Amino acid sequence: MDDKKTFKITGNDQIGEVHIANEVVAIIAGLAATEVEGVAAMAGDITSELISKLGMKSLSKGVKVEVGQDDVSIELALVLEYGYNVPSVSRTVQERVMTAVETMTGLSVTDVNIKIADVNLDKK
Repeated sequence: MDDKKTFKITGNDQIGEVHIANEVVAIIAGLAATEVEGVAAMAGDITSELISKLGMKSLSKGVKVEVGQDDVSIELALVLEYGYNVPSVSRTVQERVMTAVETMTGLSVTDVNIKIADVNLDKK
């Protein structure tokens, strides 16, 4: 397996090893972030925006992860709904992402950095 795109979480010489792709950590973080009230969507780069317009949905859009030996640093680009308190929503996103990634992967999350890329002004 490509060491740059996966990381080993467990190893048992008798049974085998478990590797998780970095993309999986990004998907977990992205899904946890979008479940928070006030988050309209994840913001991506131009490539992921074009992919989503073509009908293909990237679940890791707007998420960058850097996986170390036993820890991970996460960066999120968010689109917030108009009218929500930015610090409050951001803090909730950080807590939910940290909990989800640590629970599902066993990695220690060192930081969850958030960039507010846009505000959704559409009324539902």
